[in-house]
Amino acid sequence: MRRAHLLGLGFLSPALAIILMLFLIPVLLTVMFSFTNMSTATGISGGAYEINAASLRKLSDAGAQESFVETLGKEAFVVDDAGITAAAAAYGEQFANEVGSQMLGERFDSRRDLERAFRKLKSRPRSTRDIKKAADLFKRSVLNVRFETAGGLLDAVTGNGIEMTPDQQELLTKTIYTGWTWTSDNFALMAQIPYVWRVAGNTLMYVVLTLAASVGLGLFLAITTFYLPSGTATTFRAIWFFPRILPNVIFVLMWKWLAWDTGFLSSLLGNFGVPPRNWMLDTGANAWVFIVLINGIVGASLGMILFGSAIKSIPQSMLHASEVDGASRWQQIRYIILPQLRWPIMFICAYSTLSLLTSFEYILLSTDGGPGGATEVWSLMAFHTALDNYAGNLQYGLGAAMALMLVIVGILASLVYLRIFNFNDLVAKPRIEQ
Repeated sequence: MRRAHLLGLGFLSPALAIILMLFLIPVLLTVMFSFTNMSTATGISGGAYEINAASLRKLSDAGAQESFVETLGKEAFVVDDAGITAAAAAYGEQFANEVGSQMLGERFDSRRDLERAFRKLKSRPRSTRDIKKAADLFKRSVLNVRFETAGGLLDAVTGNGIEMTPDQQELLTKTIYTGWTWTSDNFALMAQIPYVWRVAGNTLMYVVLTLAASVGLGLFLAITTFYLPSGTATTFRAIWFFPRILPNVIFVLMWKWLAWDTGFLSSLLGNFGVPPRNWMLDTGANAWVFIVLINGIVGASLGMILFGSAIKSIPQSMLHASEVDGASRWQQIRYIILPQLRWPIMFICAYSTLSLLTSFEYILLSTDGGPGGATEVWSLMAFHTALDNYAGNLQYGLGAAMALMLVIVGILASLVYLRIFNFNDLVAKPRIEQ
């Protein structure tokens, strides 16, 4: 490799590192998490196997036989070697040997049944209290006991005399595991969410309306300022660029002040007899108007700068020649300016689409998806699912799967833009050079 190539690679290495850390790694982690059931309930570092009241209900819901679930939930008394050893230490070898010879391996569903069997032995303890204590030495239960491995759990269950088929073993270990597991169920769960199609429709409407507002307004501002005097145009652009450089919270607070029931709109319209109300959250339609305006104005500032720069790069000779030929301003815009803006328009459309698909901060700050979920979009739903939901159980895996769907949609949208704007012609050599 030439020294110049190494030098170029050295200059590119910071950018490559940033792309790796801020783009590739997050995308790969999103893909990985989307195929897990990771949540606050499972944790992120692993789990254990534990049979308790909640896991028994979950096991029953998973289709396990009721008799099997009831057996797991009961305390059992099993005559085994460990119990016999403890009985020998507490009540003598003679009692332990008699229990071992007559009852080894037997399982009793209750302590009373075991006490009745003890009373039939010749060497039994004489007091009722001692018989009860002896029975407790053989009490075996897997309830509320944590097992680090599935094998330990199954050994404990079978050690209590509970026989299981291979299917029951698989269902038990899969259902009561408290940690996260690899799964593809998240994508099926998304389809089962009752409001998922409404959110998808909201997302489509949000992207289309905001994209039309930002691109259309950006084009209008760029063309308008192009025909203004230089000083006036610069001042106008600076004013319109304020929404992009303002902190998001302050910008949204200004809109909220405008829309509050004690804000500017209500105060102004109150002079005409209109009762005060929260214009932003009063209805779903009102909320969408404000969301499109907030995001559209921010997007228009970027479009104004890029489109304005592209218009300035058009050779002035073309515009002067059109004026000599008697072309009006509208004809200049239609036949000279707009055809020259295909590349900037494609870039703004693609960039804004990807940005709108994944951004939700203005919606979060203004309506938080309200009123009644009317403005909930896909990226905000993913955020609520993974990081901020009312139930308290943050579902990282399901939220990552929702985010992965946005990545796929963004890639498809980019391909569509490349096709619509005929990308190959845009990057082709000029005909004079061919």
